[in-house]
Amino acid sequence: MVAAACVAGCAAAAPEDDIRRLVASPQYSAADGRFRNLPNPDARASRNAALIWTRFLFGTKQDTVPVDPIPVQALARAQLDALPAGANHVVRLGHSSHLLKLQGRYWLIDPVFGERVSPFSFAGPRRFHPSPLALEALPPIEGLVLSHDHYDHLDRPTIEHLRNSVQRYFVPLGVAARLVQMGVARERITEFDWWQAAEHAGVRLTAAPAQHFSGRSLTDRDTTLWASWVLEAGGQRIFFSGDSGYFPGFREIGQRLGPMDLALMENGAYNADDWPSVHMTPEQSVQAFEDVRGKVLYGVHNSTFDLAFHPWREPMERLAALAGQRGVELATPVIGEVLTVGQPRENRRWWEGLR
Repeated sequence: MVAAACVAGCAAAAPEDDIRRLVASPQYSAADGRFRNLPNPDARASRNAALIWTRFLFGTKQDTVPVDPIPVQALARAQLDALPAGANHVVRLGHSSHLLKLQGRYWLIDPVFGERVSPFSFAGPRRFHPSPLALEALPPIEGLVLSHDHYDHLDRPTIEHLRNSVQRYFVPLGVAARLVQMGVARERITEFDWWQAAEHAGVRLTAAPAQHFSGRSLTDRDTTLWASWVLEAGGQRIFFSGDSGYFPGFREIGQRLGPMDLALMENGAYNADDWPSVHMTPEQSVQAFEDVRGKVLYGVHNSTFDLAFHPWREPMERLAALAGQRGVELATPVIGEVLTVGQPRENRRWWEGLR
């Protein structure tokens, strides 16, 4: 009965083994067939979804879309292949999308190359800048990691293009059915519950908790799981927060899996009135970074799509000010910039002076 309810609530029917793993998860509620966040007495409820969407679609916004072009450093395949194979490199593609070269092999995190983050090709938030590297120019991808199934993290056109050229997909529980619906072979996908780990191509991956939600329609909320991730390669650890509100779980992640040589922390699309517990303010992003025992704070989830009510520069401005006050090493790379983990770099506030 529970398995049947899960299948009915998901976007695509899942194999029986997938359903059994999903139902067995401590995060899964058999009462309504949905996943739950960890208990958090400090979490504040989000505003009614209808009110949020009404404000988002019809409310007045100011300075949420850049007037001046966002700077982009174009990338060529030859540049990527020339990066030393004995190191770990992170390339900012925009929003939360990143191309990684880990010990000589290429990985993707939450890749979104589409023009819009929306169920529609003709409407919805449109990207501010081109990708620094065309989808067609990507090198062979060893692994692709997804944090959750929202449109600004799981992009159907991107997945459909890559479906046969990625060796392995690593996703939270329930997301495999989404990928299968997009044409990915099920045997290429590994699903994770929180704290589960696996190794592939010299990289150890661990799915960790996050405080968020999921869904791609009005009827499938929380029928798939969401996660943060730790990728360990060459003795270095990279943390990716995915989307998350601030919660005590960050401290446990730091205790169990830290320290993190580089922490990609959500920093953008926050709003204290509408979704106070599923996204972090810059102050919370810094606290979460310290909780996971990060060494370098790398802000993500900004500068590509209009997904909130704050000015587009604000997340980076506030994060940079806080990092300076607290003595935190900050990375705010230009779109297309390559960051080599553990190597010194000069950080630039590239948004300053842009309208």
